[in-house]
Amino acid sequence: MKLYMTSGTPEFMQSIKDKNTKEDLYILHGAGNSVLIQETSGKSVFQVPRVYEILETLGNFSENGYFVLQHVPVSDEGKSIFEYQYTNLSPTVQSNPGFIALRVLKPLKSDTYIILSEWTGASSYETWEKSVTLDFTSVADKQQLFTSAPYKSTYRSKSEEE
Repeated sequence: MKLYMTSGTPEFMQSIKDKNTKEDLYILHGAGNSVLIQETSGKSVFQVPRVYEILETLGNFSENGYFVLQHVPVSDEGKSIFEYQYTNLSPTVQSNPGFIALRVLKPLKSDTYIILSEWTGASSYETWEKSVTLDFTSVADKQQLFTSAPYKSTYRSKSEEE
């Protein structure tokens, strides 16, 4: 199973979703852009998608959530360490109030892994984040695990206008 991602204006992402009603597509609205995601074992409907292998999955995406994408640029040498350390997050999230879905994504054409989680709201995510160690520098030790600093982006499944 793969997850495909593309980004653009909210209107353009909505037009792609409207043209592909038989596909499970989810629009995530952020500051300045929107992201459209598709999970499938088939081909993507996107022209130029970012492609990820799904390493871990729990829950199903909803149409009304708060999404957090933790972007983690990992060196070739660090990939096995990262995958070992961060592909068993399900037990840490499944019992948390407000949790909806989790995907740990391995990039097929870049170095940036994504830990994608969906919550009922920002406070649910923040409570979980405080309870689990996602401080990526703690696993980096003296090894060159990252190619650049990990960062987080947040989105909502409803735009501000809705």
